[in-house]
Amino acid sequence: MDPLATISTRRIPQTEPASERQEKNSAGGYAFKISDEVRIHRFLTLGTTGGTYYASEHDLTKANADVVLAAARDRGEWLVQQVVAISTAGRAPKQNPAIFTLAAVAGLGDDNGRKAALAAIPHVCRTGTHLFMFAKYAEQFRGWGRGLRNAVAAWYERDVDQVAYQAVKYRQRDGWSHRDLLRLAHPDATSVHAKGLYEWIVRGTIGDDLPDVVRGFIRAQDATTATAWVELVGQHPLSWEMLPDTALTEPAVWRALVEKGVPQTALIRQLPRLTKLGVLDGSTLATVVGQLTDQERLRKARVHPVNVLVAARTYASGRSTRGDGEWQPKRQIIDALDTSFYAAFGTVEPAGKRTLVALDVSGSMTAPASGLPISCREASAALALVTMATEPSTTVVGFTSGGRGWGGPAALTELSISPRQRLDDAIRAVSNLPFGGTDCSLPITWAEQTGQEFDTVIVYTDNETWAGAIHPHQALVQYRQRTGIDARLVVVGMTASDVSIADPADAGMLDIAGFDSAAPSLIADFSRGDL
Repeated sequence: MDPLATISTRRIPQTEPASERQEKNSAGGYAFKISDEVRIHRFLTLGTTGGTYYASEHDLTKANADVVLAAARDRGEWLVQQVVAISTAGRAPKQNPAIFTLAAVAGLGDDNGRKAALAAIPHVCRTGTHLFMFAKYAEQFRGWGRGLRNAVAAWYERDVDQVAYQAVKYRQRDGWSHRDLLRLAHPDATSVHAKGLYEWIVRGTIGDDLPDVVRGFIRAQDATTATAWVELVGQHPLSWEMLPDTALTEPAVWRALVEKGVPQTALIRQLPRLTKLGVLDGSTLATVVGQLTDQERLRKARVHPVNVLVAARTYASGRSTRGDGEWQPKRQIIDALDTSFYAAFGTVEPAGKRTLVALDVSGSMTAPASGLPISCREASAALALVTMATEPSTTVVGFTSGGRGWGGPAALTELSISPRQRLDDAIRAVSNLPFGGTDCSLPITWAEQTGQEFDTVIVYTDNETWAGAIHPHQALVQYRQRTGIDARLVVVGMTASDVSIADPADAGMLDIAGFDSAAPSLIADFSRGDL
């Protein structure tokens, strides 16, 4: 064998760097170092809870935090803009990364950065729980100076009925209560109702000027019968969190809450309880199904599709992820959650391109996704269904690594999943696939060697590729040359790692964060050539 034939700049094994811009990933292969901007976007949408298959939660969090804190110091205003954009549009399944980042800028940024962060508190910290979380994070970077006190005071000086609702719905968390924050911030009482609310929160004073929701809350704590609670739900703007535990065991109370309108996120979370209590029948079932599938309600509540996915899987299983409850799932509810999952992404305009969706089903993708009770491979399968539902010409494959070429028996499998299936059925089909190493070039080399023609290749992966004889970006260049198709590559990163198989210097390759609810629209725009 001619040893010189093994030297190439066009076909380099993934265990060796193909560019000085590449770094070794956690699996031992080489991939492109992503920019700080992309890293921050991944952090804000994916978070670091649970770590990854190769990186511990602590290591992943520390590595991401270093990038976030550097940006908080150097370009705080820009960072606040990213936080507000992602948070207000509901593009991330969890608020923790956004609130942590906001607190970091409020403590570490320059004057303009800190002002921007403090001004953004009402937009990002929309609930009492969010405000408590911000207070916890803020103390990790600063003390309670005048600026922070005034910013928190402004949160309480908003519409008194909105503040009162938050005060009785989210009473304490993370070691903080509204009483603690009011004593620190000293907001101005802009009305007699605001003064009455503050007095009740801080001193427990029950005066004549309390907002309606607080009066209803107090009466609900003193009530002892289902009839009384049902009456109070009809008279006051009470949510389920404002009722005593005993009331929440009464089917009649839940029927009253549902008919009045349970907020969308709470409704999704309470489906197992409603099923166990026998509430989901007749007109109540019809009401719940209608609310679950209402796209406008989903949009206003900023319901993230991944949270719907987790709820759908949990509900269909008939068992709590903690193992502390069982129920008999209702078919109508399972179907409604499926509809909600697609609706939560909003309207996606099809690109009309020949599309290959490639799911990394290797061993590292079995790790939990962002600390949620679902694996990265399962989440990617569900996200792929959205593209399948949008693009009429789509092929879906699952891949691991196949030794030589793509010919290993379990290396690449064409999948028969379809958006016409229920979510849990489609995910189960992917969950049962065998797994091994990772070779993200396989889908592209398979397409070339089998004569498949695709305009866009979408790879869902954690980017921990290492097992291939050629780098994915090299395989794409080779595919373009041999087919004459100016194919595009979209890499959907499923973890907050610092590398990507997409070459940032190639305008035909795009890296996006997997849990960004805007991902399907971004993919379609890029596939069309609009990005």
